[in-house]
Amino acid sequence: MKTLREYGIDSEHVLWNATPHDLVKESIDNGMGALTNDGVLSIHTGKFTGRSPRDRFIVKDEVTQDRVWWGKANIPFDSEKFDALYDKVTAYLSAKKLYARDVFACSDPKYRLNIRAINEYPWSNLFVSNMFRTPKSEELEGFEPDWIIVNAPGFLGDPSVDGVRASNFAILNFRRRIALIGGTGYTGEMKKGIFSALNFILPTQHKVLSMHCSANVGSTGDTAIFFGLSGTGKTTLSADRQRKLIGDDEHGWSHDNTIFNFEGGCYAKTIGLSKDKEPFIYDAIKPGALLENVVFKPGTQEVDFDSDRITENTRVSYPLSHIQNIQPESMGRRPENIFFLTADAFGILPPVSKLTPGQAAYHFISGYTAKVAGTEAGISEPTPSFSACFGAPFMLLHPAQYAEMLIEKMRNNKVNVWMINTGWSGGGYGVGARIKLAYTRAMITAVLEGMLDTVPYEKSPVFNFSIPLSCPGVPSEILNPRNVWEDKALYDTNLQELAKSFVENFEKFKAGSSSEILEGGPLT
Repeated sequence: MKTLREYGIDSEHVLWNATPHDLVKESIDNGMGALTNDGVLSIHTGKFTGRSPRDRFIVKDEVTQDRVWWGKANIPFDSEKFDALYDKVTAYLSAKKLYARDVFACSDPKYRLNIRAINEYPWSNLFVSNMFRTPKSEELEGFEPDWIIVNAPGFLGDPSVDGVRASNFAILNFRRRIALIGGTGYTGEMKKGIFSALNFILPTQHKVLSMHCSANVGSTGDTAIFFGLSGTGKTTLSADRQRKLIGDDEHGWSHDNTIFNFEGGCYAKTIGLSKDKEPFIYDAIKPGALLENVVFKPGTQEVDFDSDRITENTRVSYPLSHIQNIQPESMGRRPENIFFLTADAFGILPPVSKLTPGQAAYHFISGYTAKVAGTEAGISEPTPSFSACFGAPFMLLHPAQYAEMLIEKMRNNKVNVWMINTGWSGGGYGVGARIKLAYTRAMITAVLEGMLDTVPYEKSPVFNFSIPLSCPGVPSEILNPRNVWEDKALYDTNLQELAKSFVENFEKFKAGSSSEILEGGPLT
């Protein structure tokens, strides 16, 4: 029988590579969840319903000390403290029934990362089954992991002894190749832990650009990539009945120009979900999927997707096999178009604009969107939000390193980069209106079908973007945002304020950025 003793875990009860059906049954039998009226497992992740960025660490050692971009996102952790904490966690797990699973990340075999997940809870192991790629039976024979995930939600760290800030932690150790997670049941810590590891491994060891993006493929084989932070429409806009989905969140762009998915599933927000708005996600919620932190309508087993009683970050994970319109092998050729999605709550940025390579790199590093009231505690009015490379919490290298790789790939492959504002028009949040999803889809369709290749463009003030003067299916007057502001002087003032926030945010990146990148910023 297979054991986990080589990892310091001496549990007598380990369920290996269990089926989703068995993991659902284990969860129900242990009182850890409930079934919806459609037979889908619904669980609560406990105290934590999202990631805890301040409790995510990287072990600082000979592998990482000179390469990781240390700071608020990448917090150093002592190597000896890690070893001692790891021993405490494995001793704790040795007294538990455990769930082990062999999976891999990266659909391109050349970059495959074998992963062994060791979970305290059966539903955590179901998440691993959904989100990572499942080896074929012959690939499981002699499976040797490159990395292991040790996941112990019930173990609480001691800040006075263990070197952690609180009782929860997520720590990456590149020398020992371990993702150690404790004190939190939020499943996304496992997904993002491996994504963070790949953001270090792929660029430094394989010259692969790792990206926090979604991707799809058209009928002619053209690939499109969508970058965007939460709430900008990344998952929604990449789900298109006319195109096949490669993946909705994590991808690599190899030096031989393949776009490949890291994952084997999707992890989608469900707040406000309906079949009309997001049919792909809605239809994927069937037995085998895992719902997190949703609530049922009173007296029923029917999910109330509009409820944020537990959290606004309600989620579902499901394997790609739950979607009909997927790209075989989760790979595509090099992209022809890249979209940067932003929900500009100030109503300043154009609904669609074309970027130069320098602008693309600048705005890639910036990773802009805006937070509005209700999205976070303390937010009462629109606030600029920047996340480098549209995924700062997961990027271990200096953002300029990823941006320079992007510029090189854009130039070598003549890729077009577009900024799409899915936010407000005619005024900011509370004054203007959110740009209609139908208009946004029409803009993306126009780009993908080459309909914007021959139309005239004008330059936007300050940001110096190229704005098309017309776009099929979209009222021409909204394409230049200033046109639809009643108070033009107020627009000009707010434009300068937004540009100033970009410049202030970019100060921390200037030292590592080329002149071309710096020239891609707004003119203030």
